[in-house]
Amino acid sequence: MDGWTGFIYCGSRSARVPGVSNTHRQQQVVSCRFARSIPLFSSQLPVAVTKSGGGAMSARLPRKRFYRARAHSNPLSDSHFPVPICPSDVDFSSHYPHFFPGPGPAHAHDGPRPMVRFADVGCGFGGLLVGLSPLFPDTLMIGMELRDKVTEYVKDRIQGLRATNPGQYNNISVVRTNSMKYIPNYFQKAQLSKMFFLFPDPHFKEKNHRRRVISVQLLDEYAYVMEVGGIIYTVTDVEELGEWMKSCLEKHPLFEAVGEEEINTDPVVKLLTSATEEGQKVARNGGQTFMAIYRRVASKED
Repeated sequence: MDGWTGFIYCGSRSARVPGVSNTHRQQQVVSCRFARSIPLFSSQLPVAVTKSGGGAMSARLPRKRFYRARAHSNPLSDSHFPVPICPSDVDFSSHYPHFFPGPGPAHAHDGPRPMVRFADVGCGFGGLLVGLSPLFPDTLMIGMELRDKVTEYVKDRIQGLRATNPGQYNNISVVRTNSMKYIPNYFQKAQLSKMFFLFPDPHFKEKNHRRRVISVQLLDEYAYVMEVGGIIYTVTDVEELGEWMKSCLEKHPLFEAVGEEEINTDPVVKLLTSATEEGQKVARNGGQTFMAIYRRVASKED
């Protein structure tokens, strides 16, 4: 695209910015912590295109082999990416331009603004988001991923899907962040109606259990951003981790188990394993999955 010639360096990553020549990019180094004006997700990023046999241009979806990523990332380490001070600082208009009247964070506009309602924590390659999007076309949902290359892949995947399916997939997006640290920075109290924790890193060693994304302590934060009646979905192919997550949810006073009858009629449940890349791999290998689904209940303060 015209004008996209320079780069801003953010840790080990780079992002193209207009009007900066490659010969001067060393003088244009900007730390991520100062790049607050850069949208977390740009609807203007170019999508790869190819020419079909008839001469028409069509979008090309990204390929995973070009996005080399680690299987896991340490959630306790310091990472270099922009973090909003509070939910009103997040510019969700850049994530969902179809749903917003204009750019800018929430405090820059009068009147109600669309709210993200679903959060896929550790979204991986975005399979669940892609599966949920047509089921809830008017519901904004976001994936939260710590690994930079995986986040980049999901961004490009969503852009490609939007380009090849006009009018669809406008309600999904992704952000690179550490959900174990910054969930309250993105969502207001009682904002979310669904949270997903699918095939998280098991952190087998006992000394690393504090790195697990589900714990009684972290459930306090998840309960804060979930509305009363909201549903939290967890699934894993590691039995010990499945028991751990279920035990944490059972111990927490603000969550109660969802009944089998309701689970069987929930259209989301079948996507937990069939739509995600990790779930598909488990199915191919004949593995077993362990699911725990709980509802946010009211407290005295609610």
